Amino acid sequence: MTLRKSQAPELKIQLLREGIVESIHYAHAVVSDDQGRILFAAGNPNYNTFIRSALKPFQAMCVTTTGTLEKFNLTDRDLAIMCASHRGTPAQARQAFNILWRADIEPTALQCPIPANARSNLQHNCSGKHAGMLAACRQLSLPTATYLSRKHPLQQLILGKVAELLRVPAVEFIGARDDCGAPTYLMQLSHMAYLYAHLAAGQRVELERTMRAMTHHAPLIADVGQFDTELMRLTAGELVSKTGAEGVQCVGRVGESMGLAIKVADGTKRAKFAATIHALKQMGWISSDIADTLAEQFIQLSEFTRLDVHGEMVMCRS
Repeated sequence: MTLRKSQAPELKIQLLREGIVESIHYAHAVVSDDQGRILFAAGNPNYNTFIRSALKPFQAMCVTTTGTLEKFNLTDRDLAIMCASHRGTPAQARQAFNILWRADIEPTALQCPIPANARSNLQHNCSGKHAGMLAACRQLSLPTATYLSRKHPLQQLILGKVAELLRVPAVEFIGARDDCGAPTYLMQLSHMAYLYAHLAAGQRVELERTMRAMTHHAPLIADVGQFDTELMRLTAGELVSKTGAEGVQCVGRVGESMGLAIKVADGTKRAKFAATIHALKQMGWISSDIADTLAEQFIQLSEFTRLDVHGEMVMCRS
């Protein structure tokens, strides 16, 4: 993979209050193909950050490559909730429970937290991922009590799959606990784009099924009115999208083997959505009509405030 700083400055996202700048955020952005070549960038494509929940489609390889789906008759809806950062709606919580029920696992085995003002950790936005990990443990006859440990064989399997995709030795990855307790990894922004190029390419059966589950069941991935769900719904499966905490957003262009990764330096959620819409429109991945529809919710924040994005995605030469 060719890794270098682009010649373009970061994207600048301004919060305007009745046209007057009130706050400013900066975002790095990069587009890669499934060979690891950097195609476009703004800011530093080498920027290091934790991938957070944008890792979920690749953590799901623990079920798509081990026969877990087939063993427990799990559906694409089950696979979608494994990739989700959901809102804990009854339908979403039931879908996570379905994974456990089919694998004959008690909900008490889940080690994600119980959200504030909730009654069950099935309502946690990572419950599907955790349920999938537990099902894979059951399929592989691995202990479940320590399934979140980075040294657990299941987590080593996941890391090995990610390392294989990125062609980077697994020992080089720096891991840390995500807020749900599962491992997440520090990586270059270009690596995230590279992963999403793989997800969108459709060349690997396990990733193709994950991509199809996410795009066909977009309301499970976040919820109606949430960015990932709305972007996938509006583009009718042409884009696969997954957000991560602290200003991370990843998008794959289905069938064209390209991935986009964005990181807002100060971690602001609102800025990453505005930067993503700006980059997608600039590269022609979404139409002006779709950009306008998304802007109504994610750029025009209120009657008095809106976000304004400046900057260009510059083509990078090999």
